[in-house]
Amino acid sequence: MITIDWPLLAIGLGAGAVAAALFFAGLGLGMRLALRTAHPLAVLLPSAALRIALLLAAGWWVATLGAVALLGFALAFFVVRLVLVAVLRPAQEGEAWN
Repeated sequence: MITIDWPLLAIGLGAGAVAAALFFAGLGLGMRLALRTAHPLAVLLPSAALRIALLLAAGWWVATLGAVALLGFALAFFVVRLVLVAVLRPAQEGEAWN
């Protein structure tokens, strides 16, 4: 029987949720700033590099805790991404929020 270290999974889930929230908040801020400047590449490249580096560092730290924590981290990241995309996507023509 496989045993799951639930506290370690919770740490991974929490770290993944925080990392995803910060990652996508940084993406939104970077896009907002890039759209207001004459040279968007000067904003987008450093923004992407910083977000990716911080996400990798957080993932590396969680991976040192164990595979269960890393699984929780990845799961939380993708769930937060799925929720954000579903909530923030523009409504299609003829579609309205109830």
